[in-house]
Amino acid sequence: MEFIHIRSERELNEHCRRWQGVEHLAFDTEFVSENRYRPQLCLIQVAVGQELAIIDALNVRNLNPFWELVAHGVKTSIVHAAREEFLFCLRGLERAPPPFFDIQLAAGFVGVEFPASLGTIVERLLGLQINKAETRTDWRARPLTNRQIQYALQDVQYLERIFQSLHSALNQRGRTDWYWEEQSRRQSEWEEMETELQWERMQGLSRLSARSLAIVRQLYRWRDREAQRHEKMPRRILPDDLLVEIAKRCEADIPKLRDIRGLNYRLNERYLPQISEQVRAALGLPEDQLPKQPDRGPNVQLGLLGQFLTTGLSLVCVEQQLAPSLVATTQDIRELAAWRLGMLSGTQAPALMQGWRREVAGRWVDEMIQGRLALRVMNPKSEHPIGLVPLPDQPSD
Repeated sequence: MEFIHIRSERELNEHCRRWQGVEHLAFDTEFVSENRYRPQLCLIQVAVGQELAIIDALNVRNLNPFWELVAHGVKTSIVHAAREEFLFCLRGLERAPPPFFDIQLAAGFVGVEFPASLGTIVERLLGLQINKAETRTDWRARPLTNRQIQYALQDVQYLERIFQSLHSALNQRGRTDWYWEEQSRRQSEWEEMETELQWERMQGLSRLSARSLAIVRQLYRWRDREAQRHEKMPRRILPDDLLVEIAKRCEADIPKLRDIRGLNYRLNERYLPQISEQVRAALGLPEDQLPKQPDRGPNVQLGLLGQFLTTGLSLVCVEQQLAPSLVATTQDIRELAAWRLGMLSGTQAPALMQGWRREVAGRWVDEMIQGRLALRVMNPKSEHPIGLVPLPDQPSD
């Protein structure tokens, strides 16, 4: 297939000016993320109408004209699995772009599995198959072969057609607002995770003292600075399990740090003085500067009731042509049930009782909890053998 190969800032500026104001622009990225603090962007593929382009991100150092274009210069920017594209744009502009149209997310709102690969969506909606033979390509290598370029371009050449199909389907089902609400929420969450260090999300913190949590926070921040400075994954500097173990010990002496099992062979010796320094700093904090235990929400276990509600809500989602994994996790359903049963009094409404999810889940869970809906084998030979059936109101005792 024919394409434009953009290798310089001058060429990029020319094409961005020409694409300014178009209705739809589809794009995708190729990057290398292994053992890096942040992914290295290598290639941007673009489709505008029938025109295809490749932007060589290793040669074009200033990509901001393109990020400005996709953020504010076109009506709709179309992507598949938008997280990395959003983050590249956020880092380039140092501000968040408006919501992209993510065909992976939109497909989940019209009954396609979520998260679905691009190949699955192309096959389901267009009846075509795409070649994924170059999945493990090192996109830093130059020159790129024609086979690599053709592989990369197929990731964008069908996006506008898929957008048109999904946009129409969302409108027909009255779910366009649901889509934009969810995409906005996701992009806000990605921005928060990018701009604020998420030490509270680490595993193994639930039983730590406030002083140990202060050590976790101190070491996490130091580790992030070191990882960024050396362009390494943070866990290559100090693995999570060792970081938490150091925090549990509350010991800053280097000989005692060496006694921690695994530290002597999983950590570069030169980091020990820095770790010791960070632990001492946390141990010296006054009480009023210590962190509180992170709020992880209730760990609700509802046994058979939780299983019943999870199965029931999955059936509701299938009936409404919604991907169940897009609507709720098992924990989401348990929290909603516990909230409805008064087990979480005083807490805010759970996720399934907010926004578009309330329309999908709220009343159905209420009906199931109140015994007005039952699971029943409808047709054991069908694709969906189990269904929900209404029950008459039970007489009160």
